[in-house]
Amino acid sequence: MARLSSVRTRAVLVTGAVLALAASATACASAGDDADPDRRDFTLTGHTLTVDSDDSALEIVASEAHRAGTVRVTRWFDGSVVAGKEPEVTWSMKGDRLVLRTRCSGVFADCDARHRIEVPRGVAVAVREDDGSVRASGFRDALSIRTADGSVRVTDSSGPLDLRSDDGSVRADVDSRRVSARSADGSVRLDLGAVPDRVDSVTDDGSVTITLPRAPYRVAADSGDGSVDVSVDRDEGSSHRVSARSGDGSVTVRNADGNRTDGN
Repeated sequence: MARLSSVRTRAVLVTGAVLALAASATACASAGDDADPDRRDFTLTGHTLTVDSDDSALEIVASEAHRAGTVRVTRWFDGSVVAGKEPEVTWSMKGDRLVLRTRCSGVFADCDARHRIEVPRGVAVAVREDDGSVRASGFRDALSIRTADGSVRVTDSSGPLDLRSDDGSVRADVDSRRVSARSADGSVRLDLGAVPDRVDSVTDDGSVTITLPRAPYRVAADSGDGSVDVSVDRDEGSSHRVSARSGDGSVTVRNADGNRTDGN
């Protein structure tokens, strides 16, 4: 019995140690706790940039103040792994492709990464994110964002937008004249400060809300399971075309002041 008791004691001690390590490793890592972020400038040749990220929150800013031909990246990271390889974050520029990678795997693993990417004016940007939210601002050139899991937010921009999320909401408060916004699982909200030429917005599961300046629009709006409210001036001959569709959610197309104009 003494031997059996000893074995049980050791088992309890080992289990306790593992649980303690697990608790320390899963204490909700936050990139915001990184008080000394890494920073690096990458040379960009040409006028296009693709951001290829697998597991990080991204903030992308276009600015005239930044030096032409240079992309500046600031990286915050916090993480820990128990019973696995040390967590690792890497960055590299291959041609016009900025590649950001986070490696974090083990029995108990918890990591959090965030990147701020500063892009000079005159560069069209395409973002491909596997897992993380994307925020962007200041773009006069074309901007394309696609994330498999995370929200999309764009502000203070006037260039053409192509915004997509497989699992997350899409928001834009912009002056862009061409906007395509899609979500497989999340709401879509577009607040447009300039009369657009073309707006396409679709969600499979969520509401769609489009706010527009006063003008006549050619509108196509429908919902598979939800209310539809269109309160802008409608003209089937208008060159300003707006499409709003939801598979399961309400659809609203309205003026910025919220007042109904034509009763349709």
